[in-house]
Amino acid sequence: MKFLADENFDNAIARGLRQRLPEIDLVRVQDVGLSGLNDQTILAWAAAENRVLLTHNVRTITRYAYERLLKDLPMAGVIEVRQSAAIGKAIAD
Repeated sequence: MKFLADENFDNAIARGLRQRLPEIDLVRVQDVGLSGLNDQTILAWAAAENRVLLTHNVRTITRYAYERLLKDLPMAGVIEVRQSAAIGKAIAD
């Protein structure tokens, strides 16, 4: 499984995932030139690359993800992590 960390995704969680799972294929929006782009573009890129999006952005990403599904557009998935989640728990989950 491949992952894309949203622009505002907690880097401590991303680092922790990489430490716990060295084989993880995780890139950040910033790493692939998508910084500052809208949520629809991020979701489309993730889908094209078959990457699950990791995000804290529950308000808008959820809506756009559902829109993609309703339009029968491809999507590898979205994992939403509450910003208030403890870092260790988010990594373990």
